[in-house]
Amino acid sequence: MVGIIIASHGEFAKGILQSGSMIFGEQEDVKAVTLMPSEGPDDLRAKLQEAIASFSNQDQVLFLVDLWGGTPFNQVNNLFEEHKDKWAIVAGLNLPMLIEAYASRLSMESAQEIAAHIIDTAKEGVKVRPEELQPKEAPKAAEAAAPVNTGKPGHFDYVLARIDTRLLHGQVATSWTKTTNPDRIIVVSDNVAKDNLRSSMIKQAAPAGVKAHVVPIEQMIKLAKDDKHFGGTRAMLLFETPQDALKAIEGGVPIKTLNVGSMAHSAGKVQPNTVLAFDQNDIDTYKKLENMGVQMDVRKVPSDSRDNLDAIMKKAQDELNKQKNN
Repeated sequence: MVGIIIASHGEFAKGILQSGSMIFGEQEDVKAVTLMPSEGPDDLRAKLQEAIASFSNQDQVLFLVDLWGGTPFNQVNNLFEEHKDKWAIVAGLNLPMLIEAYASRLSMESAQEIAAHIIDTAKEGVKVRPEELQPKEAPKAAEAAAPVNTGKPGHFDYVLARIDTRLLHGQVATSWTKTTNPDRIIVVSDNVAKDNLRSSMIKQAAPAGVKAHVVPIEQMIKLAKDDKHFGGTRAMLLFETPQDALKAIEGGVPIKTLNVGSMAHSAGKVQPNTVLAFDQNDIDTYKKLENMGVQMDVRKVPSDSRDNLDAIMKKAQDELNKQKNN
């Protein structure tokens, strides 16, 4: 695996490392190296060497630095000179760049290949509102020529169906999109379909190269039954609640596995772990889905180990029973 060193002035490197872990999960062979106000170039160089020495593969190292020409870059560059045939440096660090580097390590074994690949993502991560301030760019020839559909001809290829109160957010737009490679992200929700602002924000949050849609549940059922116009499309479905997912599946949307990512706490719900909150209706809905043969994949991000939904719901049921008896 390619090792990654994030280097910066001050605590920036540590902060963006934490942000990356929140979105993509904890990563092996990734180190943050910081230059603090009381330190000099030699101190930073020693930190860099210590970080490199901790990697399982020191032949392939990618350095993501904050500023071209700054002290972190200069010290990295001094080390790089002896390994320029394999190592790589990318300056202008931002979060999209880091997430793309993490995702690229799943399929790329060269630091220089990853470095070349993440540049476009880093640039695309810089956006502005109002949108008319955003510079207009011509579509890339490769993207214009790329086929839209890559799955089974004549039918949707459902690459992921996820329950997440937050719908299309960072973890979905980066880690899940990179691992499932959808052509379209479809938010299936009656409530969101009625909310023009939320619908607009979801469509704008779609990662580059992926189209985002918001459709009512009945519309999704119709599309699933007659998807000849979407033949081969790799579709990611996002549901706000398990009730919405149940309605869609009962209506004929052929989902066999549900990824359970996040259920926000609200009045009347109990929270047996840090990301899932339940009321009695939620528990009953999940049990009905399980009885229908739907498999449950409880993970925030692809790199997480899978949790046992039945065990989590048992704890939630016990807490609800206590509330009821008090």
